[in-house]
Amino acid sequence: MGFVQKDALKTMVTSYLGVGLGYLNKAVLFVLILSTEEIGLMNLLLSVGLLFAQFANLGTFYTIWKFFPYFKNKNKGHFGFMPLMLLIVTIGIVIFTFLALLFQSNIQELYIKKSPLFSEYFIWIIPIGIAYVFFLVFEIYLRSLYKNLIAVIVNEILLRLLLTLLLVLVWFKIIDFKQLVIFHSLSYIIPTLILVFYLHKIEELHFSFKSIQISNRFKKIIIQFSAINYINTLGYVLVTSLDLLMVSQMLGLRAAGVYSTMIFMVGAILVPYKAIHRVSIPLVSDYWKHRDMEKMQKLYVKFSSVSLVIGLIFFLLIWLNIDPLFSFLPPEFIAGKWIFFFLMFGKLIDMYCGLNGSILVTSKKYKFESFFTLLLIAVVYVLNLLLLPIYGAIGAAISTLIALILYNAIRLFFVAYHFKMIPFSKNQLPIILLGILTIFVGSYTIQLSDNPIFQLVIQTTLTVVLFLAPLYYLKLEKETVGFIKKILKKVQSKLHLD
Repeated sequence: MGFVQKDALKTMVTSYLGVGLGYLNKAVLFVLILSTEEIGLMNLLLSVGLLFAQFANLGTFYTIWKFFPYFKNKNKGHFGFMPLMLLIVTIGIVIFTFLALLFQSNIQELYIKKSPLFSEYFIWIIPIGIAYVFFLVFEIYLRSLYKNLIAVIVNEILLRLLLTLLLVLVWFKIIDFKQLVIFHSLSYIIPTLILVFYLHKIEELHFSFKSIQISNRFKKIIIQFSAINYINTLGYVLVTSLDLLMVSQMLGLRAAGVYSTMIFMVGAILVPYKAIHRVSIPLVSDYWKHRDMEKMQKLYVKFSSVSLVIGLIFFLLIWLNIDPLFSFLPPEFIAGKWIFFFLMFGKLIDMYCGLNGSILVTSKKYKFESFFTLLLIAVVYVLNLLLLPIYGAIGAAISTLIALILYNAIRLFFVAYHFKMIPFSKNQLPIILLGILTIFVGSYTIQLSDNPIFQLVIQTTLTVVLFLAPLYYLKLEKETVGFIKKILKKVQSKLHLD
């Protein structure tokens, strides 16, 4: 995983700069400048806009991962593969823009009672969705070319800097909230345009439909694959968006503001995992192309082990410090404590189960993923209907946790049965036991001090001593230890300490 580590380190560092900006925006400026209802609206518009992008892509995302390695030939413009994908995406944008406008009044009626602001600003999901669907197509294309960094920079840093600027303008009353919403929606066009210029610079920009040199038989295979995996793409995004949509509809934008802030906190923790996942998916496609099942199995286990360590480190650091961390937020966010717990625990399980989804959707058994995804959507929807009236927004987080456990259990069994691969190893057991021990001991030290800063120091030290130190010195996860050593060497060289 040397190549994966090197590329993942660059994207992880860049992403964490973005997380810092995101924290400044959502945990500081949002709270200082906007009301809880306005926070809920901003996050809901973004969530629905990204959902629009997932609807409009018509399954092209997985198609690029699956088939691009077979057409990769720069001298021949990759046989017009990207113009074909852009044609499909353009059709999807036209269809769903028309449907969004056609059913605009019906959608607004659903939210007019509990979330009237969303009904007022609904139209601004469209520029977000259109810009983002093109951005994702270009980003995945660049991933397939093993060029990850530029997309991370413009999406994680530039986009958030633009939001920071807009929030500062609101702070000084140069623009009002309505203009903030409009400019924020339009800002999503900028990262997409930058990727277009970058692709042109590296001579990988292909727009001409005349350049498509793919046989009709292969086109049918590609379109069939796109259609089936369209459900898969929608399913996972629906699961991550459905809870926020239903919280907004059933509980209102205030509850949505708290819930979406917890989603952001969980997302910040997942940055290293996403960095590794980003550079691993193209490898899975290449392994399928060459039928190299041995390398895929090794990647499957290593990815699971590294993800487990990453997930546990951040889960322990945040959960054991949850009370002092929440003491810096307004009182209405205290209810988010258990929302964070259930969402993060669900993501931890998802991370530990590794690349099961990526292996499945890029295999010949990809059609089965559609059934699993439909089941996932149904479980989340039904559980939300049952649990939201009883437990409020916490119920949505519980439903997501249950659904992710079920979803991953089914996919793990399917991949193990059909491809004889599992992501688990006996070396992962000591890591899990260390995590349990740290939580157990931490539960007794969680109230040692009324000073939040001092309590943060205590719990963080506990996590380092009980989890990180044994993990590092006993080399319980070699990939992670090697990764940490590389980071330390880079830091030392920068500081001229070596």
